[in-house]
Amino acid sequence: MSERSSPTRIIRSSRCTPIAPSASGPGGGSEILVDPCVFTRHRRLKTLYTYEYDVRMERSPFPHHGPLRPEQVTGREDLAIDLAQRIADRRLTALLGPRRYGKTSLLKRVAADLEAVGHQPVWIDLYERTSIADVAAAVDRGLAGTVGPTRRTLDDIAGTFSVNLGVLGVQLSRSPKQRPDPVLTLRTLLDVLTTAAQRQSLFVVFDEFSGIANVEGGAAVLRTELQHHFQELGIVFAGSEPSTMQALFSEHTQPFFAQADLVDIGPLADDAVGRIVEEGFAATQRGTGGLASRIVQFADGHPQRAMQLADALWRHVEQGDTASLPAWEAALADVRANVDAGSERSFSLLPAGQQKALRAIAAEGSIYGTAASLLDLPAGTARDAANKLVGNGILHRRHGRLDLVDPLLADWLRRRFAI
Repeated sequence: MSERSSPTRIIRSSRCTPIAPSASGPGGGSEILVDPCVFTRHRRLKTLYTYEYDVRMERSPFPHHGPLRPEQVTGREDLAIDLAQRIADRRLTALLGPRRYGKTSLLKRVAADLEAVGHQPVWIDLYERTSIADVAAAVDRGLAGTVGPTRRTLDDIAGTFSVNLGVLGVQLSRSPKQRPDPVLTLRTLLDVLTTAAQRQSLFVVFDEFSGIANVEGGAAVLRTELQHHFQELGIVFAGSEPSTMQALFSEHTQPFFAQADLVDIGPLADDAVGRIVEEGFAATQRGTGGLASRIVQFADGHPQRAMQLADALWRHVEQGDTASLPAWEAALADVRANVDAGSERSFSLLPAGQQKALRAIAAEGSIYGTAASLLDLPAGTARDAANKLVGNGILHRRHGRLDLVDPLLADWLRRRFAI
């Protein structure tokens, strides 16, 4: 639901004298008379306005920047229930999916749902961690980020270990002789977490867990300290690099081998996207004019891109009006203008074989065939490139074929290259 305030009426006068604002306008909102004169360092400029307009503060029903608030997450109700049950049952779970597919947002909603019935969350972000000290700092920040009784419990337990939560980053910045040992500190912080789990119902979310693969010995320390508490502490891992996440839980040499159920978040269902778009427009007194289907088709299940496209269309439709085909075309042009440079940059960083594979898939949906032949893409190179692109979350396999995860990258490729 959008947030509204009383309309503010801005009347631009043709006179070049300051005018005080009146208390209220004819519609109940405030009325502001604006002096049109603009002074510069060298001269005085006069601008004449002969019109007036309403300004309404209205928030888009389609947020798409960063994680959503729990109440904004919709369209994945069944998965949210499944994840909540897994955590409550103390079944270790790894949530896999490409970036910007809504894993963090979904887990925020699950955490809020569980918190409402007495399970307290601890959120530990392992994004781009590179050392044990880095991991220890992330755990410290996660513990310090709790609130209320949970924070007090953690502080009490930390005190018995002579640890102050939330200050590790400062301690690690000291000279080598004065800073704490990172491994011992990490083990102690995990002891604090597991001890607290014996006193109250806790669960921990290790977000961007694939980052642990960059830390020598990091996964081993986590496994060693947590393994005897799996039945006391709910644990869910989330990661955006499918191949890395698969390896962390599926390879015999990895500390967490066979320790967690792997759950794929998957694309957002078409009917869910359509419903979200229709409801968002209706809630703000607008109509989609049947164009929700254009968003569904273009987004192809990508949650963030679907909301980005819906937001762009929404901004081209006035309150009380209905979306039109020109509005959709203008919205699509806006989104393309915003993302094309990023698509080109991402593409340019890939090796030549992967670039060719992406072009072939964008053109024909296959790494074999006419497009691959015209691009001089040998079958062996194509297979290797596709596997790496799937592992990096740029491609995924759907309905027996390879697809680009990001529909706007696919769209840019088709517009940028003839084949």
